[in-house]
Amino acid sequence: MRAGRAVGAVLLALAVLTGCTRAETPPPDPDVIRFASYDFPENQILVEVYAEAARRRGLPVSVQHGIGTREVVSPALQQGVVDVVVDYLGTALSFARPRFPRPPEEPAQMHAVLSRTMGGRGVDVLTPAAAEDQNGFVVTGEFAAAHGISRLSDLAPLAGDLAFGGPPECPDRPFCLLGLEHVYGLRFGTVTSMPSRAATLEALLSGQVQVGMLETTDARLAVAPVVLLADDRGLQPRENVVPMVRAQVLDRWGEPLRDALDGASARLTTGDLVELNRAVEFDGRTPAEAARAWWDAQ
Repeated sequence: MRAGRAVGAVLLALAVLTGCTRAETPPPDPDVIRFASYDFPENQILVEVYAEAARRRGLPVSVQHGIGTREVVSPALQQGVVDVVVDYLGTALSFARPRFPRPPEEPAQMHAVLSRTMGGRGVDVLTPAAAEDQNGFVVTGEFAAAHGISRLSDLAPLAGDLAFGGPPECPDRPFCLLGLEHVYGLRFGTVTSMPSRAATLEALLSGQVQVGMLETTDARLAVAPVVLLADDRGLQPRENVVPMVRAQVLDRWGEPLRDALDGASARLTTGDLVELNRAVEFDGRTPAEAARAWWDAQ
């Protein structure tokens, strides 16, 4: 049943994106480069950063935000429903090659494998940025002090009595709950689906959950009374930000588009990503406003 619902959700999303649910909706404009984001704020910010790079090269751009999870967005890219997606290296490789026997660990090798894989699907993988964001798992400072924990492995004797909070897709992700069980042996007593990272933090601080998933670049980590647990057994892969573009689109728009996106990757650091998240989460800027301000500072 879960698989059937997932397939149905993908087909519905693709139908909405292509406009085929309404006869009066015109087809997508082939003269516009269509950027699309996943359904969480940081990715929306990243897409705006890369879209703004293209705009500043005089290229025609549209942005669609919050389309869905990877199960929706990746097929949309491969089928030509969208043109540019900004992804994370390790997760993108795992999704593209879920049964790869021994995935590489270094970004350059990961990029090479991902490029070969996606190239066969009509997608070019451009140069990764230095900016990197991994899944992070946090507890409150009070909880860490009470139980003397600082590493994920420290949770092993406690997990059965703890509640975990994370995004809805977390139970099915190799670098989220599946990975925590496989690498660390962590089976939590209860798992609660959270609608946002902000909700996850609120649930942690209120005691609704004891362990939560936040990205390592989440600006809240610097100000909230939480502890990011060390990934002492190396569950998380390298997660450099990487743009992926339909090959036909890159061929059409040529070096101006490639240079714009590679130029953004060449400038973007992990510290920049934290500051961009802070501008949206704390300062109230939209992803587009934060991206424009970042480019102006460049």
